[in-house]
Amino acid sequence: MVQELLIAAVAAVSAGAVYTAAAARVVKQYERGVVLRLGRLRNDVRGPGFTMVLPGVERLRKVNMQIVTMPVPAQDGITRDNVTVRVDAVIYFKVVDAASAVVEVEDYRFAVSQMAQTSLRSIIGKSDLDDLLSNREKLNQGLELMIDSPAVGWGVQIDRVEIKDVSLPETMKRSMARQAEADRERRARVINADAELQASKKLAEAASEMSAQPAALQLRLLQTVVAVAAEKNSTLVLPFPVELLRFLERAQQGPPQQPAVQQPAPQQTAQPAPPSADDPAPQARSGSAEPAPFDPSPSDPGRLRPATPKTATPASGQPRPTGPKPLARH
Repeated sequence: MVQELLIAAVAAVSAGAVYTAAAARVVKQYERGVVLRLGRLRNDVRGPGFTMVLPGVERLRKVNMQIVTMPVPAQDGITRDNVTVRVDAVIYFKVVDAASAVVEVEDYRFAVSQMAQTSLRSIIGKSDLDDLLSNREKLNQGLELMIDSPAVGWGVQIDRVEIKDVSLPETMKRSMARQAEADRERRARVINADAELQASKKLAEAASEMSAQPAALQLRLLQTVVAVAAEKNSTLVLPFPVELLRFLERAQQGPPQQPAVQQPAPQQTAQPAPPSADDPAPQARSGSAEPAPFDPSPSDPGRLRPATPKTATPASGQPRPTGPKPLARH
């Protein structure tokens, strides 16, 4: 009888141990346990530690509450300014409601991954290339809002979304490199021109000061000579005034020559026509003669010059008239 009681006690203890082993569960610190009794969600979410469930009646699902780092696969897209790019990102999220993560969505990790990919492609099409390269903070915030909106219903909170890399075609890289080089060269030229402008202003002020004091120019010349001769060299550069060279050049050329005056060509004397037989013989006039006609010079038409006096043919036995001839007037 006693032996039978011992066997029954051992069997009960063994059954209790098996039941306890089947019902015992351990929830870790970073996990939460969601209990489903006969497929129905229990309101109590099991915290970390040891817990018991009814074997065959209740089912415990553990949900990780840690922050999950999930890489988003690279997505090819065309930006708003028609540039083909390849962008990849990384997303950080965690579960804040274990019951919703189990009940509302089949696999919250896969759902968040797919939502991140579609949101990334959408944000690429709405942005310019310059925004993807230099204004990533704004794009990260927009991408986070796009993913977080549906994830709230799944009991998931999006902590952060970061765009990791933007891959460009090789032709676009070369074009951007040429653009950057041209921009740097432009800035260098502007800085150089600004420096020249400032230097010219300072030189103009120095020239005005030296013009007021002629001795300052000589002192500056001596200072330049000292600065050149300070090093150990055998060549001394001495400035030579240009005005002195111009003076010597003018001295070698001599005085300027006067232009020659052009002499008028001599005018030929017109021969008088022989007197006709019907005309009466000309009468001799004592002390007077016929006025000389106006004879313009071919080289200077506007200049008056005396014409060659014409002598009338005297009659037989008449003397040739003598005396000065008056100038002809036009």
